[in-house]
Amino acid sequence: MAIRDSAHRKLTYEDYALFPEDGQRHEILDGEHYVTPAPTPDHQIISGRLYLKVGNFVSEHQLGLFLYAPLDVLLSEHDVAQPDLLFLSNERAGLLTRANIQGAPDLVIEILSDSTRRRDQTLKRDRYERCGVLEYWLADPTRKTVRVFRREGAAFLPPVDLSAAADDLLTTPLLPGLKIRLREIFP
Repeated sequence: MAIRDSAHRKLTYEDYALFPEDGQRHEILDGEHYVTPAPTPDHQIISGRLYLKVGNFVSEHQLGLFLYAPLDVLLSEHDVAQPDLLFLSNERAGLLTRANIQGAPDLVIEILSDSTRRRDQTLKRDRYERCGVLEYWLADPTRKTVRVFRREGAAFLPPVDLSAAADDLLTTPLLPGLKIRLREIFP
């Protein structure tokens, strides 16, 4: 659900800092306030499995940090996101502060749900692309698929669609050697 203040001005991180601690996920995307309810069990199962597989790989190879929500990512003055999962390479480690991440992570992963599907596929994809995220994964628990957007130059290439039914492997040039069978991710 999007909420814009009565003056119709774009919201910033200063506004974001005033939002209540109410157990819901708050984000500002293109200056508008979005509130998302707690995730479903399927969402959390997929998030946990990806966190273990990717996080262990990143840690074992000392490639950077693999983090999970809630964590504020300040993509721009009018974009404060809380991705489900994200990878911050050693080269981008300077973006990490005590309070948040100030800039675009290398990799962002969102797990689709009924309440976030449209926003994740459109608005968030656009904001991540515009703000410099190198790769964006959309994990779909219903279809048991992952859609991968990879940056080339200033924009994402057309997506690559992978599925558990096809026994596809999830890989990324950001993490050479990482191979995840999608059927191991989806319950």
